[in-house]
Amino acid sequence: MVFDPIVLFFLLGLLAGLSKSDLKIPAAIYEALSIYLLLAIGLKGGVELSKYPLGQLVGSSAIVLAAGMLIPVIAFPVLRFVGRLSHYDSASIAAHYGSVSVVTYSVAVATLMERQWQHDGYMVVYLALLEMPALILGVVLARLGDQRDGQGGGLAALARIHWGRLAHEVFFGKSILLLIGGLIIGYAAGEKGYEPIAPVFKEAFKGLLALFLLEMGLVAASRIAAFRSYGAFLVGFAMVMPLVSACVGIATARYLGFSAGNGALLATLYASASYIAAPAAMRIAVPQANPALSIGASLGVTFPFNLFVGIPIYVWMARTFLPG
Repeated sequence: MVFDPIVLFFLLGLLAGLSKSDLKIPAAIYEALSIYLLLAIGLKGGVELSKYPLGQLVGSSAIVLAAGMLIPVIAFPVLRFVGRLSHYDSASIAAHYGSVSVVTYSVAVATLMERQWQHDGYMVVYLALLEMPALILGVVLARLGDQRDGQGGGLAALARIHWGRLAHEVFFGKSILLLIGGLIIGYAAGEKGYEPIAPVFKEAFKGLLALFLLEMGLVAASRIAAFRSYGAFLVGFAMVMPLVSACVGIATARYLGFSAGNGALLATLYASASYIAAPAAMRIAVPQANPALSIGASLGVTFPFNLFVGIPIYVWMARTFLPG
């Protein structure tokens, strides 16, 4: 594999963290970079979306969401009965893997650009939609298991969930708000309105993504030590589950007649795991879960696995099983 420079930036951050370097990205710069990336992705998707009738996306969006909901359903029993984790931890981790990573998607987009593969900008609509249902399903799975701990499961447990607070955390959290906001702005502006700001939000995208991944490498290194003590099972799960999810993505893309570029992005979305929206939502809804397990798996293992191994595999799968 010929490593893309943005992936090497992540590796530099990872090595710096593991070697106890004093390298540190200021928090304000990290915040600014994350806001920029979310807006840039949303804007590009909105501009592309303005070229298509919205009615054409309703059916495919329903299928993409339904297929995406299979991922936490598959993950939960594996974690609960094979890994023997508590049902709280199993539900929380399953929610992380059913949700998506904006940064992993960004790297996949950059990879397709590098290879000059075409894809439709409306794929970002699926990115925004897939963030939410798995989080709700994770909460439901955790609450339905409360009966075993003598806390009154079933409908009574679901009634105790602060759904308003959870919905606010999910829908008005930074990632979803900026994605949807950028999507609406891009859609309203169209291609002509986007042109004046394209040098900032298009031309500079890859360079700023590289800086963001430098920080992600530092963060991932800080999570590995805490995660290591929980055994080999979660490490294996964090590498195998993305491959299983990617197969669901390729199968869905094939059913919908997606191009190879769109299929590679859908497979990457399904294979990614959230470490921004999901930890915040699970902290509120499932406080009994250990966040070191879910964040360690998603950010410490799955994120670098997808960067170095997963995305090239998903691109190969799309090229092999989908039309160009």
